[in-house]
Amino acid sequence: MKIGFLGFGEVATTFSSGLKENGLDVYTCLNGRSSRTVENAVNSGVKLCNTHRELAEKSDILFSSVVPSMAVEVAKTVGNHSNGIYVDINNISPSTVKTALSKIKNGRTVDAAIIGSVKRNGLKVKIIASGTSAEEILNLNQHGMNITSVGQEAGDASTIKLLRSAYTKGVSALLYESLYHAYKLGINEEVLECISETETGDFIESANSRIVSASFHAKRRAEEMDEIVEFLSEHQNPIMAQATSKFFKNLSETIQKPSKRPENYTEVYKLLNGE
Repeated sequence: MKIGFLGFGEVATTFSSGLKENGLDVYTCLNGRSSRTVENAVNSGVKLCNTHRELAEKSDILFSSVVPSMAVEVAKTVGNHSNGIYVDINNISPSTVKTALSKIKNGRTVDAAIIGSVKRNGLKVKIIASGTSAEEILNLNQHGMNITSVGQEAGDASTIKLLRSAYTKGVSALLYESLYHAYKLGINEEVLECISETETGDFIESANSRIVSASFHAKRRAEEMDEIVEFLSEHQNPIMAQATSKFFKNLSETIQKPSKRPENYTEVYKLLNGE
């Protein structure tokens, strides 16, 4: 089985390594990608295609893992050439998913959503899937993945993910601000410990991961929040989601993304302070 990835960020890098270890051939195309992305792909040992068309034609299952703003454009680029199953695993709204999948002419499509941390769980991170070919990709579970079908309609999986994401990103933004203030006062460890007493047992580890991820992926989080605000606006005035969106946009403009992912939240706050 040949697995392809459109885009080669953290998700594609992690999944590629795991799938290769489980005996599958993995492909990508690096046209127009940054030197850092090229280095990651080469180091991971994936096979390279010269064009996105070649990648689409060769892949039995083709994952789209790009920034939200590129999801539709990428689908349009390969739409006439996808011979296998096209899986949109981007963090985008149900309407955007449907638009993207409508570009795939063979109709073999899946709306997929990652539920949880790829960094912590790797290939075993939970993925929910819906759409006409959702059941067909469950055989990837035999190669180390953790995919559950949640329906036949495109948009079902992304709706569940988006509503969950509205909550988790809002919590991350509030945690980031609260703990940063504590950091400036020199009582961050005490505040973190105090909050953990009212939360789950792994809260401190989770809090550290949330803050690091928020800073390292601030620009992407801002784009994802724009999708969430648009979706929630269909039924309400999403005041909290709008505030979270504004937070991530501000963060992406005020903190310089480091070349290497920070190890812990104090490194993030040092970057924010210009230390």
